[in-house]
Amino acid sequence: MTFGDDLAIDALAGFLPLAARDRLAETLSKAEIDTLTHLAKTGTGPNSLRALSSDIAYLEAWARAATGAPLVWPATEATVLRFIAHHLWDEEERERNAEHGMPEAVAEALRTEGRLKSTGPHAPATVRRRLALWSSLHRWRGLDGPFSNPSIRNALRLAIRAADRPRARKSASAITRDVLDQLLATCGRGRAVDLRDRALLLLAFGSGGRRRSEIARLKVDDLEEREPVAGDPAAPNGEKLPVLAIRLRRTKTSSADVGESVLVVGRPVEALRAWLAYSKIDAGPVLRRIDKWGNIGAAALDPQSVNAMIKSRCAAAGLDPGQFSAHGLRSGYLTEAARAGVPLPEAMQQSRHRSVQQAARYYNEGEIARGRAARLA
Repeated sequence: MTFGDDLAIDALAGFLPLAARDRLAETLSKAEIDTLTHLAKTGTGPNSLRALSSDIAYLEAWARAATGAPLVWPATEATVLRFIAHHLWDEEERERNAEHGMPEAVAEALRTEGRLKSTGPHAPATVRRRLALWSSLHRWRGLDGPFSNPSIRNALRLAIRAADRPRARKSASAITRDVLDQLLATCGRGRAVDLRDRALLLLAFGSGGRRRSEIARLKVDDLEEREPVAGDPAAPNGEKLPVLAIRLRRTKTSSADVGESVLVVGRPVEALRAWLAYSKIDAGPVLRRIDKWGNIGAAALDPQSVNAMIKSRCAAAGLDPGQFSAHGLRSGYLTEAARAGVPLPEAMQQSRHRSVQQAARYYNEGEIARGRAARLA
Protein backbone atom coordinates (compact mmCIF):
# COMPACT_ATOMS: atom_id res chain seq x y z
CA MET A 1 0.00 0.00 0.00
CA THR A 2 1.43 3.37 -1.01
CA PHE A 3 1.16 6.64 0.89
CA GLY A 4 -1.40 7.86 -1.68
CA ASP A 5 -3.55 4.77 -1.11
CA ASP A 6 -3.29 5.39 2.63
CA LEU A 7 -4.65 8.90 2.21
CA ALA A 8 -7.44 7.69 -0.08
CA ILE A 9 -8.61 5.17 2.51
CA ASP A 10 -8.51 7.85 5.20
CA ALA A 11 -10.71 10.02 2.98
CA LEU A 12 -13.16 7.20 2.43
CA ALA A 13 -13.30 6.40 6.14
CA GLY A 14 -14.29 10.01 6.71
CA PHE A 15 -17.50 9.43 4.78
CA LEU A 16 -18.34 5.79 5.39
CA PRO A 17 -18.39 4.08 8.82
CA LEU A 18 -15.69 1.57 7.93
CA ALA A 19 -13.23 1.11 10.77
CA ALA A 20 -11.30 -1.87 9.31
CA ARG A 21 -8.82 0.27 7.42
CA ASP A 22 -6.18 -2.41 6.89
CA ARG A 23 -8.78 -4.84 5.55
CA LEU A 24 -9.96 -2.21 3.08
CA ALA A 25 -6.40 -1.64 1.87
CA GLU A 26 -5.96 -5.34 1.19
CA THR A 27 -9.39 -5.86 -0.39
CA LEU A 28 -10.06 -2.78 -2.53
CA SER A 29 -8.05 -1.48 -5.45
CA LYS A 30 -7.13 2.18 -5.70
CA ALA A 31 -9.69 2.64 -8.49
CA GLU A 32 -12.40 1.09 -6.32
CA ILE A 33 -11.47 3.31 -3.37
CA ASP A 34 -11.53 6.40 -5.61
CA THR A 35 -14.93 5.40 -6.98
CA LEU A 36 -16.45 4.85 -3.54
CA THR A 37 -14.96 8.09 -2.22
CA HIS A 38 -16.41 10.03 -5.16
CA LEU A 39 -19.84 8.46 -4.65
CA ALA A 40 -19.72 9.15 -0.91
CA LYS A 41 -18.83 12.79 -1.48
CA THR A 42 -21.46 13.21 -4.18
CA GLY A 43 -24.10 11.51 -2.06
CA THR A 44 -23.33 13.65 0.94
CA GLY A 45 -23.95 16.92 -0.87
CA PRO A 46 -21.88 20.14 -0.92
CA ASN A 47 -23.66 21.83 1.99
CA SER A 48 -23.27 18.77 4.23
CA LEU A 49 -19.61 18.47 3.27
CA ARG A 50 -19.02 22.13 4.16
CA ALA A 51 -20.76 21.65 7.50
CA LEU A 52 -18.72 18.51 8.28
CA SER A 53 -15.45 20.22 7.39
CA SER A 54 -16.36 23.30 9.42
CA ASP A 55 -17.37 21.24 12.46
CA ILE A 56 -14.21 19.13 12.38
CA ALA A 57 -12.07 22.27 12.11
CA TYR A 58 -13.98 23.85 14.99
CA LEU A 59 -13.50 20.84 17.27
CA GLU A 60 -9.76 20.86 16.59
CA ALA A 61 -9.49 24.60 17.16
CA TRP A 62 -11.48 24.41 20.40
CA ALA A 63 -9.32 21.55 21.70
CA ARG A 64 -6.14 23.54 21.12
CA ALA A 65 -7.61 26.67 22.70
CA ALA A 66 -9.14 24.89 25.71
CA THR A 67 -6.49 22.25 26.45
CA GLY A 68 -3.36 23.47 24.68
CA ALA A 69 -3.25 20.26 22.59
CA PRO A 70 -5.03 18.72 19.60
CA LEU A 71 -8.02 16.43 20.06
CA VAL A 72 -7.14 13.28 21.98
CA TRP A 73 -8.43 9.90 20.77
CA PRO A 74 -10.42 8.60 22.46
CA ALA A 75 -11.79 11.71 24.12
CA THR A 76 -12.06 11.70 27.89
CA GLU A 77 -15.33 12.21 29.69
CA ALA A 78 -13.94 15.39 31.27
CA THR A 79 -13.08 16.86 27.85
CA VAL A 80 -16.61 16.30 26.50
CA LEU A 81 -18.15 17.78 29.64
CA ARG A 82 -15.84 20.78 29.30
CA PHE A 83 -17.02 21.23 25.68
CA ILE A 84 -20.65 21.27 26.87
CA ALA A 85 -19.86 23.76 29.65
CA HIS A 86 -18.05 26.05 27.22
CA HIS A 87 -20.88 26.15 24.69
CA LEU A 88 -24.16 25.87 26.60
CA TRP A 89 -24.43 28.30 29.49
CA ASP A 90 -26.81 30.73 31.16
CA GLU A 91 -26.47 34.31 29.94
CA GLU A 92 -27.98 35.74 33.14
CA GLU A 93 -25.49 33.80 35.27
CA ARG A 94 -22.66 35.06 33.04
CA GLU A 95 -23.61 38.63 33.95
CA ARG A 96 -23.20 37.76 37.63
CA ASN A 97 -20.17 35.49 37.23
CA ALA A 98 -17.61 36.33 34.54
CA GLU A 99 -16.05 32.85 34.83
CA HIS A 100 -19.31 31.13 33.88
CA GLY A 101 -19.34 29.51 30.42
CA MET A 102 -16.49 29.66 27.92
CA PRO A 103 -13.35 31.34 29.33
CA GLU A 104 -12.55 34.59 27.57
CA ALA A 105 -9.06 33.34 26.66
CA VAL A 106 -10.57 30.36 24.82
CA ALA A 107 -13.14 32.55 23.10
CA GLU A 108 -10.49 35.05 22.00
CA ALA A 109 -8.31 32.27 20.56
CA LEU A 110 -11.26 30.94 18.56
CA ARG A 111 -12.17 34.41 17.31
CA THR A 112 -8.58 35.02 16.22
CA GLU A 113 -8.79 31.87 14.07
CA GLY A 114 -12.15 32.96 12.69
CA ARG A 115 -13.91 29.98 14.28
CA LEU A 116 -16.15 31.84 16.73
CA LYS A 117 -18.57 34.63 15.92
CA SER A 118 -21.22 34.26 18.60
CA THR A 119 -20.84 36.23 21.83
CA GLY A 120 -23.46 34.16 23.64
CA PRO A 121 -24.06 30.46 24.18
CA HIS A 122 -24.24 28.25 21.10
CA ALA A 123 -27.51 26.98 19.71
CA PRO A 124 -28.35 23.55 21.20
CA ALA A 125 -28.74 22.13 17.69
CA THR A 126 -25.17 23.17 16.84
CA VAL A 127 -23.77 21.57 20.00
CA ARG A 128 -25.74 18.36 19.41
CA ARG A 129 -24.50 18.21 15.80
CA ARG A 130 -20.86 18.66 16.76
CA LEU A 131 -21.09 16.09 19.54
CA ALA A 132 -22.72 13.63 17.13
CA LEU A 133 -19.90 14.17 14.63
CA TRP A 134 -17.29 13.78 17.36
CA SER A 135 -18.93 10.51 18.38
CA SER A 136 -19.05 9.31 14.76
CA LEU A 137 -15.36 10.06 14.30
CA HIS A 138 -14.66 7.74 17.22
CA ARG A 139 -16.67 4.94 15.61
CA TRP A 140 -14.95 5.46 12.26
CA ARG A 141 -11.61 5.12 14.03
CA GLY A 142 -12.77 1.94 15.80
CA LEU A 143 -12.70 3.64 19.22
CA ASP A 144 -15.14 3.72 22.11
CA GLY A 145 -16.01 7.25 23.15
CA PRO A 146 -17.69 8.51 26.33
CA PHE A 147 -20.64 10.10 24.52
CA SER A 148 -23.23 7.60 25.71
CA ASN A 149 -22.20 7.93 29.37
CA PRO A 150 -25.09 8.96 31.65
CA SER A 151 -23.08 11.89 32.99
CA ILE A 152 -22.71 13.38 29.50
CA ARG A 153 -26.31 12.73 28.50
CA ASN A 154 -27.59 14.34 31.69
CA ALA A 155 -25.21 17.28 31.43
CA LEU A 156 -26.32 17.96 27.85
CA ARG A 157 -30.00 17.68 28.72
CA LEU A 158 -29.73 19.99 31.73
CA ALA A 159 -27.51 22.49 29.92
CA ILE A 160 -30.01 22.80 27.07
CA ARG A 161 -32.83 23.29 29.56
CA ALA A 162 -30.83 25.95 31.43
CA ALA A 163 -29.96 27.77 28.21
CA ASP A 164 -33.68 27.95 27.37
CA ARG A 165 -32.86 29.34 23.97
CA PRO A 166 -35.72 29.50 21.46
CA ARG A 167 -35.02 28.03 18.07
CA ALA A 168 -34.15 30.77 15.63
CA ARG A 169 -35.57 30.80 12.14
CA LYS A 170 -33.22 30.50 9.20
CA SER A 171 -34.86 33.60 7.78
CA ALA A 172 -36.17 36.18 10.22
CA SER A 173 -38.94 37.17 7.82
CA ALA A 174 -40.85 35.09 5.28
CA ILE A 175 -40.69 36.07 1.61
CA THR A 176 -44.43 36.14 0.98
CA ARG A 177 -46.09 37.12 -2.29
CA ASP A 178 -45.97 40.85 -1.57
CA VAL A 179 -42.25 40.69 -0.72
CA LEU A 180 -41.59 38.48 -3.74
CA ASP A 181 -43.21 41.05 -6.02
CA GLN A 182 -40.96 43.77 -4.59
CA LEU A 183 -37.89 41.65 -5.35
CA LEU A 184 -39.14 40.91 -8.87
CA ALA A 185 -39.60 44.63 -9.47
CA THR A 186 -35.81 45.02 -9.19
CA CYS A 187 -35.32 42.49 -12.03
CA GLY A 188 -36.79 44.59 -14.84
CA ARG A 189 -33.72 46.02 -16.58
CA GLY A 190 -33.49 43.20 -19.13
CA ARG A 191 -29.90 42.22 -18.29
CA ALA A 192 -28.80 38.60 -18.12
CA VAL A 193 -28.62 38.75 -14.33
CA ASP A 194 -32.13 40.21 -14.15
CA LEU A 195 -33.64 37.47 -16.30
CA ARG A 196 -31.80 34.77 -14.36
CA ASP A 197 -32.74 36.14 -10.95
CA ARG A 198 -36.38 36.59 -11.96
CA ALA A 199 -36.53 32.97 -13.12
CA LEU A 200 -34.81 31.77 -9.94
CA LEU A 201 -37.12 33.67 -7.58
CA LEU A 202 -40.31 32.58 -9.31
CA LEU A 203 -39.20 28.97 -9.75
CA ALA A 204 -38.05 28.63 -6.15
CA PHE A 205 -41.25 30.13 -4.77
CA GLY A 206 -43.70 28.60 -7.22
CA SER A 207 -42.33 25.09 -6.86
CA GLY A 208 -43.10 25.06 -3.15
CA GLY A 209 -40.23 27.07 -1.71
CA ARG A 210 -37.32 25.03 -2.96
CA ARG A 211 -34.11 25.05 -0.95
CA ARG A 212 -31.23 27.01 -2.45
CA SER A 213 -29.21 23.84 -3.06
CA GLU A 214 -32.14 22.26 -4.95
CA ILE A 215 -32.74 25.25 -7.19
CA ALA A 216 -29.04 25.91 -7.84
CA ARG A 217 -28.33 22.39 -9.14
CA LEU A 218 -31.34 22.31 -11.46
CA LYS A 219 -30.46 20.99 -14.94
CA VAL A 220 -32.22 21.22 -18.27
CA ASP A 221 -32.83 17.47 -18.15
CA ASP A 222 -34.86 18.03 -14.97
CA LEU A 223 -37.46 20.09 -16.86
CA GLU A 224 -40.43 18.53 -18.61
CA GLU A 225 -43.13 20.42 -20.47
CA ARG A 226 -46.71 19.44 -19.60
CA GLU A 227 -50.07 20.23 -21.16
CA PRO A 228 -51.26 23.79 -20.44
CA VAL A 229 -54.07 24.23 -17.94
CA ALA A 230 -56.94 26.68 -17.73
CA GLY A 231 -56.07 29.94 -16.02
CA ASP A 232 -59.50 29.89 -14.41
CA PRO A 233 -60.63 26.38 -13.39
CA ALA A 234 -64.21 27.59 -13.67
CA ALA A 235 -63.65 28.45 -17.36
CA PRO A 236 -61.88 25.42 -18.87
CA ASN A 237 -62.10 26.85 -22.40
CA GLY A 238 -60.57 30.18 -21.43
CA GLU A 239 -56.96 31.38 -21.34
CA LYS A 240 -54.37 28.62 -20.86
CA LEU A 241 -51.33 28.75 -18.60
CA PRO A 242 -48.05 26.93 -19.30
CA VAL A 243 -47.10 24.02 -17.02
CA LEU A 244 -43.68 22.59 -16.27
CA ALA A 245 -42.67 19.56 -14.22
CA ILE A 246 -39.42 19.89 -12.25
CA ARG A 247 -37.56 16.78 -11.19
CA LEU A 248 -36.16 17.30 -7.72
CA ARG A 249 -33.43 14.66 -7.75
CA ARG A 250 -32.13 14.06 -4.23
CA THR A 251 -33.41 16.50 -1.61
CA LYS A 252 -32.72 16.98 2.08
CA THR A 253 -35.62 14.69 2.92
CA SER A 254 -35.61 12.23 0.02
CA SER A 255 -33.25 10.20 -2.13
CA ALA A 256 -32.47 10.36 -5.83
CA ASP A 257 -34.27 7.11 -6.59
CA VAL A 258 -37.62 8.41 -5.35
CA GLY A 259 -38.14 10.28 -8.63
CA GLU A 260 -40.12 13.15 -7.08
CA SER A 261 -41.22 16.11 -9.11
CA VAL A 262 -43.32 19.22 -8.62
CA LEU A 263 -45.35 21.30 -11.05
CA VAL A 264 -45.06 25.03 -11.67
CA VAL A 265 -47.72 26.96 -13.54
CA GLY A 266 -47.87 30.37 -15.18
CA ARG A 267 -45.36 33.10 -14.28
CA PRO A 268 -42.48 30.80 -13.20
CA VAL A 269 -42.66 28.92 -16.51
CA GLU A 270 -42.75 32.13 -18.53
CA ALA A 271 -39.77 33.57 -16.61
CA LEU A 272 -37.77 30.37 -17.10
CA ARG A 273 -38.51 30.32 -20.84
CA ALA A 274 -37.37 33.94 -21.14
CA TRP A 275 -34.08 33.14 -19.36
CA LEU A 276 -33.36 30.02 -21.42
CA ALA A 277 -34.13 31.82 -24.67
CA TYR A 278 -31.86 34.73 -23.76
CA SER A 279 -28.99 32.56 -22.50
CA LYS A 280 -29.38 29.92 -25.25
CA ILE A 281 -28.99 27.21 -22.61
CA ASP A 282 -30.23 23.86 -23.90
CA ALA A 283 -28.23 21.46 -21.72
CA GLY A 284 -26.47 21.36 -18.37
CA PRO A 285 -27.13 23.72 -15.44
CA VAL A 286 -30.15 25.98 -15.81
CA LEU A 287 -29.12 28.77 -13.44
CA ARG A 288 -25.51 29.75 -14.08
CA ARG A 289 -22.90 32.13 -12.81
CA ILE A 290 -22.71 35.53 -14.50
CA ASP A 291 -19.62 37.70 -14.25
CA LYS A 292 -19.63 41.46 -13.71
CA TRP A 293 -19.50 42.03 -17.48
CA GLY A 294 -22.67 40.00 -18.02
CA ASN A 295 -20.97 36.93 -19.45
CA ILE A 296 -22.87 33.71 -18.70
CA GLY A 297 -20.60 30.90 -17.53
CA ALA A 298 -20.88 27.15 -17.93
CA ALA A 299 -20.92 26.35 -14.20
CA ALA A 300 -24.03 26.20 -12.05
CA LEU A 301 -24.78 28.99 -9.63
CA ASP A 302 -23.35 28.25 -6.19
CA PRO A 303 -26.02 27.77 -3.49
CA GLN A 304 -24.29 30.40 -1.34
CA SER A 305 -24.74 32.87 -4.18
CA VAL A 306 -28.50 32.35 -4.07
CA ASN A 307 -28.55 33.77 -0.56
CA ALA A 308 -26.32 36.67 -1.56
CA MET A 309 -28.55 37.43 -4.54
CA ILE A 310 -31.68 37.58 -2.40
CA LYS A 311 -30.05 39.95 0.07
CA SER A 312 -28.84 42.15 -2.80
CA ARG A 313 -32.35 42.26 -4.29
CA CYS A 314 -33.78 43.11 -0.87
CA ALA A 315 -31.41 46.06 -0.57
CA ALA A 316 -32.36 47.23 -4.08
CA ALA A 317 -36.05 46.99 -3.12
CA GLY A 318 -35.54 49.06 0.03
CA LEU A 319 -35.96 46.08 2.36
CA ASP A 320 -33.65 45.15 5.23
CA PRO A 321 -31.35 42.40 3.87
CA GLY A 322 -30.73 41.17 7.42
CA GLN A 323 -34.38 40.16 7.70
CA PHE A 324 -34.40 37.84 4.68
CA SER A 325 -32.51 34.85 3.36
CA ALA A 326 -33.04 32.09 0.81
CA HIS A 327 -34.98 30.05 3.36
CA GLY A 328 -37.51 32.86 3.45
CA LEU A 329 -38.81 31.60 0.09
CA ARG A 330 -39.64 28.26 1.72
CA SER A 331 -41.36 29.68 4.78
CA GLY A 332 -42.98 32.34 2.62
CA TYR A 333 -44.57 29.79 0.32
CA LEU A 334 -46.31 28.03 3.22
CA THR A 335 -47.31 31.32 4.81
CA GLU A 336 -48.83 32.44 1.52
CA ALA A 337 -50.57 29.08 1.09
CA ALA A 338 -52.23 29.57 4.49
CA ARG A 339 -53.32 33.08 3.57
CA ALA A 340 -54.86 31.77 0.35
CA GLY A 341 -56.74 29.05 2.20
CA VAL A 342 -54.83 26.18 0.60
CA PRO A 343 -55.22 23.02 2.76
CA LEU A 344 -52.01 22.09 4.57
CA PRO A 345 -51.71 18.59 2.95
CA GLU A 346 -51.96 20.17 -0.50
CA ALA A 347 -49.34 22.80 0.37
CA MET A 348 -47.02 20.10 1.77
CA GLN A 349 -47.38 18.06 -1.42
CA GLN A 350 -45.86 21.00 -3.30
CA SER A 351 -43.27 22.01 -0.68
CA ARG A 352 -42.34 18.36 -0.02
CA HIS A 353 -42.16 18.89 3.72
CA ARG A 354 -42.08 15.53 5.48
CA SER A 355 -42.84 16.90 8.93
CA VAL A 356 -46.36 18.21 9.52
CA GLN A 357 -45.06 19.92 12.67
CA GLN A 358 -42.40 21.84 10.74
CA ALA A 359 -44.73 22.86 7.92
CA ALA A 360 -47.49 23.82 10.33
CA ARG A 361 -45.21 26.29 12.13
CA TYR A 362 -45.41 28.60 9.11
CA TYR A 363 -48.85 27.57 7.96
CA ASN A 364 -50.57 28.01 11.31
CA GLU A 365 -49.20 31.52 11.79
CA GLY A 366 -50.83 32.55 8.54
CA GLU A 367 -54.08 30.87 9.49
CA ILE A 368 -54.14 32.42 12.95
CA ALA A 369 -53.45 35.88 11.58
CA ARG A 370 -56.42 35.51 9.20
CA GLY A 371 -58.75 34.01 11.78
CA ARG A 372 -60.56 35.18 14.92
CA ALA A 373 -58.50 33.39 17.59
CA ALA A 374 -55.85 36.13 17.78
CA ARG A 375 -58.42 38.95 17.67
CA LEU A 376 -60.49 38.22 20.75
CA ALA A 377 -59.00 41.08 22.74
